[in-house]
Amino acid sequence: MAEAADFQGMSPAPARRWLRRTASLLFGAPLLAGLLSGPTAPAAQAAGPAKAPSGPGSVAVSIDTLAPSAPVKGDTLTISGTLTNNGRETITSAEVQLRVGPKLSGRTAIDNAAKRSGYVPGVDPLPVGGKYAVKTANLRSGLSQDFEISVPVGKLPLDEAGVYQLGVSLAGRNDRAAYDQVMGIQRTFLPWQPKESDGRTKLTYLWPLIASAHVSAETGSDEQQTPVFSDDDLAAELAPGGRLEQLVSLGRRLPVTWVIDPDLLATVDAMTKNYRIKVGDTTVAGTKQGVAKEWLTSLGTAVKNGKVIALPFADPDLASIAHRGKSVSGTLSHLQTATEVAGMTVETILHVKPSTDFAWPVDGAVDPSIVDVATSAGAHHVIARSDSLAESDSLSYTPTAARPIGGGTTAVVADHRLSTAFTGDMSRAGDSTLAVQKFLAQTLAITEQDPEKQRSIVVAPQRTPSTSQAQSMAASLRALADGRWTHPLDLAAAAEEKPDPRATARVPRSFQYPKKLRGQELATQAFQDIRSTKDSLNSFQVILTQPDRVVTPFGNAINRSMSTSWRGRPLEAQRYRDAVRTYLRGLTSEVQLIAKSDVTLSGRSATIPVTVQNKLVQGVENLVLRLTSENATRLKLNDDGPVAEQPVRIAGGHSQSVKFDAAANVNGQVQVTARLFTEDGTPYGEEMTFTVKVSEVTPTVLLVIAGGLLLLVLAGIRMYTHRKRTIASDTTEDDGGEPEQPSDPAPDTGPESGDPSGTGEKVDR
Repeated sequence: MAEAADFQGMSPAPARRWLRRTASLLFGAPLLAGLLSGPTAPAAQAAGPAKAPSGPGSVAVSIDTLAPSAPVKGDTLTISGTLTNNGRETITSAEVQLRVGPKLSGRTAIDNAAKRSGYVPGVDPLPVGGKYAVKTANLRSGLSQDFEISVPVGKLPLDEAGVYQLGVSLAGRNDRAAYDQVMGIQRTFLPWQPKESDGRTKLTYLWPLIASAHVSAETGSDEQQTPVFSDDDLAAELAPGGRLEQLVSLGRRLPVTWVIDPDLLATVDAMTKNYRIKVGDTTVAGTKQGVAKEWLTSLGTAVKNGKVIALPFADPDLASIAHRGKSVSGTLSHLQTATEVAGMTVETILHVKPSTDFAWPVDGAVDPSIVDVATSAGAHHVIARSDSLAESDSLSYTPTAARPIGGGTTAVVADHRLSTAFTGDMSRAGDSTLAVQKFLAQTLAITEQDPEKQRSIVVAPQRTPSTSQAQSMAASLRALADGRWTHPLDLAAAAEEKPDPRATARVPRSFQYPKKLRGQELATQAFQDIRSTKDSLNSFQVILTQPDRVVTPFGNAINRSMSTSWRGRPLEAQRYRDAVRTYLRGLTSEVQLIAKSDVTLSGRSATIPVTVQNKLVQGVENLVLRLTSENATRLKLNDDGPVAEQPVRIAGGHSQSVKFDAAANVNGQVQVTARLFTEDGTPYGEEMTFTVKVSEVTPTVLLVIAGGLLLLVLAGIRMYTHRKRTIASDTTEDDGGEPEQPSDPAPDTGPESGDPSGTGEKVDR
């Protein structure tokens, strides 16, 4: 009781020290140390907001570089990083220590070790020889300090080949601890394979070149059909240091299989020429032709001697099509078209013949409907992932990737752990280094599972790796370049490897498809919108004299509407589809009927003109203009009855007046409807109505008019006769003598006559 009373009166720090000493005698120091340093103790959580630690775990250790990543005999292992004191107190007598061991037995052991945090005495190994520890300056609260530690590999406790756990810890003291304790630790992995393995693993690494859609369906009205981009973001990815530039620069030096979306190539190729960028309601000229040309040139050099896999054009979302789009008529035909275009696009731009025999569902997740959709477009290989085609517990090793799944289809099952190794944020050097070391450890562990059983492993990373992720991926492949336990194999060859008879080949059922992925799929409405756009395009193209100018850009835009890149971006996907549909509607309205005012017929027959306008650049044909009279008794058209038709063919930028004969029988008004149709009878555009007013001319009116005309004629005859008689009378009277002549005037002899002499003769002046 006295001891208890003394304990209650102690300050917190002496109390903890008294507890440690007492518990070490009763239970052993390792157990209590683990309890006291555990970060998730219920009492600590219940105490309210967490406070800055002051003892073990108060220092964050980051391993920023580890070189070489996979050492051999004679190497010196150098590790550098950063120490950050997150505690409240200054750490003194600080020392950076390296801890190696023990060897980990298999892939699961690597996973478990990666999850551990905090130092556990008795579990974590002792530091490597004292002289390799590095003394550091006092580390004040909230500050960071760099470190570097180097140890000859021969001084490390590395025995047989395998994966060893490696830790870097900081030991020191603070005001509350008068003795050294581990203030922080970071663990990673050290693959040790001093010589080439007897049974190396065949490793296939996919290197994806995929981007989101940037090209709209809109093109310029010029003859070259200048493409219009929705933004200029792609240029930043292509520029030096950009995501796509880094993927090409890194990949060209690596043994990888290129997986390319042909739409990306077509888009960049369009950027090498004139292109426009949409800005509000207008467009401006794009200026990144040089960047695009340089990227394509670099890519062409990189893939020249490599293996290229071409995905269907615009990388359509196979799972969305299988689960939501297959029920909408015409959807699967888009996928077939996208596959047909893919090979031609890659070969035209890169001058290499790609394989179009592979389908790649999102995250390699498959079910029977996805496989059916993938193979419907001609693919015989589906890139799946091992968390979808999971192995049974009875299999103690990682099997070969190729699996026959029936119907002549092969599933190429990528390894889940390796494929997701670089999905996190790799922008921090410490995170990247840990990911690289874990990747190397997992590949060595696969080989060590059964060195005598050579297997083929496939890695299918995320579709659009960031720049830092690509750099980490490249670092891991460079570390494997010496081929001590792996050697490269392209995807086509991996798909032809002999399958392991014990490996899972059963495609999971539909209800096993991940809910998270299903929630990101395109909605059924998206495919209905696409079908509506396609129907409008089909009606439009039949009237064009140059349909390719419209079919190609809109066909590509429809494929982009189904792209995998829209996952997680439903509103952006909807806006893209709406923009495509709106632009197509605008083009179709460029061929239209000109509004017509009411027409008045003042006779039994007349001609009714209707004007059709074509504001497109190209001509239109295969159109019929149909005029319909709502009252055939009152107004007939072309003597055929209530309906008359005339073919329409108009050059680009012109109008045509189509004339119809009309016959009126009865006075009154008649409603007439004009509408364009394609030659197969499909309505085109909106109908136009106007009124024809008929004023019928009766026989009585005609008789009155005829009588009036007769009176006019008779009056004219009478006037003519009267005039003739008058002339004849005048002639008879003149027959009695000469007519009266005017007398000659007397000659002018005055001074003003021009005759100064008065003789009557003129004188020239």
